[in-house]
Amino acid sequence: MQLAVLVLTSLLLAPTADETLSPAVRAARHHHRSHQAEILAEYSELLRIPNVASDTVNIRRNAEWIRRALAKRGVETRLLELDGAPPLIYGELGPRSASRTLGLYLHYDGQPVDPKSWRHDPWEPVLYSGPAEDGGHRIPFPGPGEVLDPECRLYARAASDDRAPLAALLGALDALQTAEIPLTSRIRLLFEGEEEAGSPHLGAYFELHRDLLDVSGWLICDGPVHQSRRPQLVFGVRGITSLDLTVYGARRSLHSGHYGNWAPNPALMLAQLLASMKDRDGNVVIEGFHDSVDPLTETERRALDAVPRIDAELMHELGLARTEGGAPYQERLLLPSLNVRGLESATVGETARNIVPAMARASLDIRLVQGNDPAAMLDLVEKHIRKQGYHIVREEPDLDTRLAHPRIVLVERSEGYPAARTKMDLPVMQEIIRAAETVAGSELVLLPTLGGSLPLYLFTDVLGQPAVIVPIANHDNSQHAPDENLRLANLWYGIELMAALLTLP
Repeated sequence: MQLAVLVLTSLLLAPTADETLSPAVRAARHHHRSHQAEILAEYSELLRIPNVASDTVNIRRNAEWIRRALAKRGVETRLLELDGAPPLIYGELGPRSASRTLGLYLHYDGQPVDPKSWRHDPWEPVLYSGPAEDGGHRIPFPGPGEVLDPECRLYARAASDDRAPLAALLGALDALQTAEIPLTSRIRLLFEGEEEAGSPHLGAYFELHRDLLDVSGWLICDGPVHQSRRPQLVFGVRGITSLDLTVYGARRSLHSGHYGNWAPNPALMLAQLLASMKDRDGNVVIEGFHDSVDPLTETERRALDAVPRIDAELMHELGLARTEGGAPYQERLLLPSLNVRGLESATVGETARNIVPAMARASLDIRLVQGNDPAAMLDLVEKHIRKQGYHIVREEPDLDTRLAHPRIVLVERSEGYPAARTKMDLPVMQEIIRAAETVAGSELVLLPTLGGSLPLYLFTDVLGQPAVIVPIANHDNSQHAPDENLRLANLWYGIELMAALLTLP
């Protein structure tokens, strides 16, 4: 295991030899090595601005900061507006006469925070010598010309998800402009301010501004590199849908001495209902749950077979003695998942009471893969629930309904959105792969599907254009959680990768 850890540590620390790099990537490498203080200082200005989508004042401050930063680099930008939505930042750069147009998407909003759960103020960026949970200690920001250990971590909300690609883009533009290296594609920028809220307005923006979004392919700048620390490109994402279940017992909580063993217990009923959906090995047993999955192409299967197996290292990192399903991690991402993301019934611990609860609730999410229809997958779950003897209601049951049905469950659905996947062997995707290989070399991982969910279908299905996810952040960045962080080696890699993508041959 120690050898495996050493191998992981070395990856993304041993960059491709300078003499084999393109002029653009060499310029990017020289720039980030000699301007670390300036890059981190500018990035910290943005990270100090809270960026929760519902915080309309600060989300607009984010948008204006980004516009100013791009304007300093000569990029034409404007804010696209919809009532009740954060502004969508749109920009263009590069030669108008270019034969290829690339779209570059990222989101500038982040997840809400609970400051009490953080080691420090989540809106005040701090540097650590390494992962804080592994003994890293706080260090000062570098002075001009100072070079930091690439294992240092920058801690702040959205430092990795998803403002890191913006910092990488700004660094790459500075490097290319200083070296007087021109862009080879027309670039259309699209920066969203409510991705973490589910992108409820992105489709409407696309309908209104479709004339601005005609590109050869999209670079979706989000997500982490592979768990092996190897750089990766990802050609698809899982979709997501969800539902909440409420199971009812008596109309009020009951004394467990007087009524236990007589009145049905909804906490136990719900546990049994949930257990009926998966077997002991973690496989979903809902009838038809896997029937609509699209198989991989031969190109995708070859790429998947070349992905490094990281199950043992990941299990050690997470403290797991077993995993679900008996298949490798990457294979499990190609199947729809059923996840219990929360349970609630009465109280536990010191506040527990001797009662039979009146109700029990669970919140479930389903990660969808290519071929799954969100509504149809929820229908399958409901069909399974009915087979377990439950009567489904859409609102709180009245007394007549309670008396008529021995098992009642309230089902509240959230339709979500479908998965999406782009073929790797499209010409523009092959050009992007070759550019990424100039930075990552043979270490580049090509994945058919990412584990997480993004509204990628809006690009691939609604706009009808190919898209590839271009991750930059470290896999252990604690995105969405307290103490989110960005490993500096990943930021430097991101600057080099952006320079390569902006100068595709």
